[in-house]
Amino acid sequence: MKITLDTRFRGSLGTVTLREAVQQLKAHDLACSVTPETLEEKATIFKLCVERGFTPLRSEIMAAYYVAERDATLDAFDRGLITDGEREQKQLELTRQILSAR
Repeated sequence: MKITLDTRFRGSLGTVTLREAVQQLKAHDLACSVTPETLEEKATIFKLCVERGFTPLRSEIMAAYYVAERDATLDAFDRGLITDGEREQKQLELTRQILSAR
């Protein structure tokens, strides 16, 4: 069975599609621990991975990896350890790596 965003599964509040789960996650107020921008970016990466046929678990891992690597790159830039050009290059490489994963 191919897993898509319309795949239904049993969540803690009943049956839900992956698409609905992502929407609920995005709508949930997680400002106490995650910025809205980070949540949006992670949800977008998760959605792209599922649309490409990855399992929900692998998509979640890839999205978490993307956010962690992006944050590490931004931290290195903020600390003056890399230049703006290096930051941009690392971001392009990260995006390319995630979107071309097999």
